[in-house]
Amino acid sequence: MHVLLIHQAFVTPEDGGGTRHYELFRHASEHGHRATVVTSGFDYLSGRDRKSVANPEPWITVHRTTSAPPTKTDFISQLRQLLSFAGGAIPEAMAVPDVDVVMGTSPSIFQALSAWVVSVLKRKPFLLEIRDLWPDFIIGMGKLTNPFAIAVARGLERFLYSRADHVLVNSPAYVDHLLSKGIPRERISLIPNGVETETFGPSPARDAAARAFRERYGVADKFVVMYTGAISPANDIGVVLRAAEQLRDLDNVQFLIVGDGKIRHELEQEAARMSLDNVTFTGAQPKASMPDILAAADVCLAILQNIPEFRLTYPNKVFDYLAAARPIALAIDGVIRQVVEDAGAGVFVQPGDPTALAAAIRSFAADPARGRAMGERGRNYVAVKFDRRAHGLEFSNLLEARAAAVA
Repeated sequence: MHVLLIHQAFVTPEDGGGTRHYELFRHASEHGHRATVVTSGFDYLSGRDRKSVANPEPWITVHRTTSAPPTKTDFISQLRQLLSFAGGAIPEAMAVPDVDVVMGTSPSIFQALSAWVVSVLKRKPFLLEIRDLWPDFIIGMGKLTNPFAIAVARGLERFLYSRADHVLVNSPAYVDHLLSKGIPRERISLIPNGVETETFGPSPARDAAARAFRERYGVADKFVVMYTGAISPANDIGVVLRAAEQLRDLDNVQFLIVGDGKIRHELEQEAARMSLDNVTFTGAQPKASMPDILAAADVCLAILQNIPEFRLTYPNKVFDYLAAARPIALAIDGVIRQVVEDAGAGVFVQPGDPTALAAAIRSFAADPARGRAMGERGRNYVAVKFDRRAHGLEFSNLLEARAAAVA
């Protein structure tokens, strides 16, 4: 079976970011399926041109469009860039032959609309995946305030829900959200975010790589507090800077911010103005290197803005942290807090509270053995509950069911 995905921010292990789709497709290929992805020619975190990147594997074909690069951070420029990709993706996707299922993913909601258009023109089932709740998240963050624009966005959301043959979600809270929108339960499937647990296993080679990473950034003898992932307004890294400011008295604690995004340079400048010698920005790192990088951490951070909508989400990075056996300082409430607490793998702090975050880091630094025990519990938990191989089988079964439903 051949599935076509339209996804502007599709990531392979050679890129920075979450590799959910790459891994799901890889495991689905073990059951005889193949994938084609239409994605942007620019890295969504760094803006790096990647149009010349080679196709990653024989079971997946990647088409990179020539949409506008993500060079500006204002809302209008970002909207223009999203629409540029959504429009350019349609003819690119229409040229892909022998498709059985068309898959759209949100965010952004515009690329999901493109997938619906392609599914109609190709007369193939439309599988809609919801990874974040658009437009709820951008409304909750205050990025979308115009009443007319909100009404249009809500209308587009309802339209896509009504046109999808099936809706796939990556968080259990999204199931309830869709039910509240009138979507029948039988049209909804949950395949949560998870992780390739085996990839993050310990080894002497990993220990050596972790030591090398620490030495590269001058933190060989430090207690390393690590954040990985996108650096955007949603991730509230300003709170991390203010927490670091409160920990200047601990000479052995160093924060590593591993990732990239549209406000990275702005935050670097802010850290410099605050004279935060205990904060280092490393830039984006390939997902393939993340197991070695996380092995260099003593505690990992997961943080989002303090808005109700983020209580519904399952952030990718948390599952990576768990698989890497790292304890977690979690500044996100809701369903992901339940995962971390059920695993006994970390400490919850109130989102948006730098003093609470600083206190949590201080307690971890004072008792590293406690953190190591949390990390081991987290790894054991995620290996049973959230392993990507099992998710790949569920995804394969879902694809087969959608194709059979219209056969």
